Amino acid sequence: MKAWRVTELGEPAQVLRLVELEEPEPGPGQVVVRTRAAAANFPDVLMCRGEYQIKPELPFTPGVELCGEVVAVGADVDGIAIGDRVLGGTALPWGGFAELAVMDAADVFPAPAALDDAEAAALFIGYQTGWFGLHRRAGLRAGETLLVHAAAGGVGSAAVQLGKAAGATVIGVVGSAAKAEVARALGADIVVDRSAQDFVSVVRDATGGRGADVVYDPVGGEVYQRSTKCIAFEGRILVVGFAGGQIQSTALNHALVKNYSILGLHWGLYRDKDPQAVRDCHLELTGLAERGSVKPLIGERLPLDNVAAGLQRLADGKTVGRVVFEP
Repeated sequence: MKAWRVTELGEPAQVLRLVELEEPEPGPGQVVVRTRAAAANFPDVLMCRGEYQIKPELPFTPGVELCGEVVAVGADVDGIAIGDRVLGGTALPWGGFAELAVMDAADVFPAPAALDDAEAAALFIGYQTGWFGLHRRAGLRAGETLLVHAAAGGVGSAAVQLGKAAGATVIGVVGSAAKAEVARALGADIVVDRSAQDFVSVVRDATGGRGADVVYDPVGGEVYQRSTKCIAFEGRILVVGFAGGQIQSTALNHALVKNYSILGLHWGLYRDKDPQAVRDCHLELTGLAERGSVKPLIGERLPLDNVAAGLQRLADGKTVGRVVFEP
């Protein structure tokens, strides 16, 4: 089978190689799927660089989420059959940027019929992250104001849709006029082009000086620091990631005098610590997809041959929505 492999660490365009490999076999508690679509995620970039908290042994095939068709079922697997259309996380080193991938049965979920393969491939990590962040960690309530950074990106676009589905007023921050149009189409009530506007001033004006109740921040660095200037009393800042490349320090005295909370979110921990909550979340997301409340934004649909170039564009911040590869 064809598969992209990382044999040394570095930028995706430099270290990914398309090779021919023997087809994988499922171990106990695993399934093998034929990849129908695999969504690119920033952790794929970081793993290529050796900068992610999970560091697979070399060589490995990245691609941490996909939609696929089950073609083989290992021992001790119940409720999953050959031919099932599924989505979920992959079991590295057999990631989704290949014709076949391996999945642990615990990370296999039915793909919603309301979504095509590319959309289903993008429903797992970004939307689970958004749902756990907004609901379990931040307790977002209807009528509150949600500020979403990188609102036209993969993680941010999911948060915009989930915030609207929860009844919040959503302010989306983007990096260009073109991305502003995307954020509006996603349903953001107010869109800020940070290349031309100061989001702090916009948030203050839009809320009558009160500030945002919840800030969803996958960017970090200065974006986080400036978000503290427009957070509401008893607001919650969700630290989702550091796509901007800088890990900020936190002035805890500022959190004290303004009475706001700083909440970390590493969604992957829930897969081990509360797997039932992950399955319950998938049912919630499936219902939202069936009602049309969420629909992953697919910016690029690319063939398998384009994985290295497409993943590099994600690394360079040049993508809108999700980049999905369809073998």
